[in-house]
Amino acid sequence: MGYDGVVLESWSRWAAYGILHDPIMRSLALQFVKQLGDALHSIMSEKVSGQKLQLVYVIGPPSSEKLQPHDFGPKDLETLSKDVDGFSLMTYDFSNPHKPGPNAPLEWIQIILRILLGASANRAQNIAPKIFLGINFYGNDFSLSKDSSGGAIIGRDYLALLEKHRPALEWDKNSGEHLFFYTADKDIKHVVFYPSLKSISLRLEEARSWGCGISIWEIGQGLDYFFDLL
Repeated sequence: MGYDGVVLESWSRWAAYGILHDPIMRSLALQFVKQLGDALHSIMSEKVSGQKLQLVYVIGPPSSEKLQPHDFGPKDLETLSKDVDGFSLMTYDFSNPHKPGPNAPLEWIQIILRILLGASANRAQNIAPKIFLGINFYGNDFSLSKDSSGGAIIGRDYLALLEKHRPALEWDKNSGEHLFFYTADKDIKHVVFYPSLKSISLRLEEARSWGCGISIWEIGQGLDYFFDLL
């Protein structure tokens, strides 16, 4: 179909199925990704002269600084770095309805990058350009009631909430995100976290400081003026 290559997301599924807890299966999983990258690199692009097909691999953030068997860590990054053209790092979805809060706290992002890149200056220099720091263009609307409901919202939902409730925007300096509160039916209080020019700028600067690229989830979910920063 004339595509530039493949974006593969498999690590989270392998973790869910327990494959990554078995050292032999884990090694085979890494070998599969390496072989896929090698196979794609043996094929020339039909659209771009002299360019081989590429492989972008989606990776989730480590669950803690003490890596677990299912975490994608710095050794995995080095193992795949020669066969993968880019790593789409999912630095978002930090919070959920059961733990309402910011989508991607800046300090958390910094910790993730230090885990993956910070131990070795050589690794940071050589592999950082292949890391695509995940930036969310969606937000979350969480209920603060006992039912722990709520979830993702996109640009049109955000604008509708602003128009209906006329809330006061607040800046959370700890997470580097804007938020607001409103009260819905039955006097249920909600908190909304949604990207802003300031929050996106901070994350772009973080990517620049490491020499990383970015990946956006996803283009059509944000506000039009987000593109002014890109």
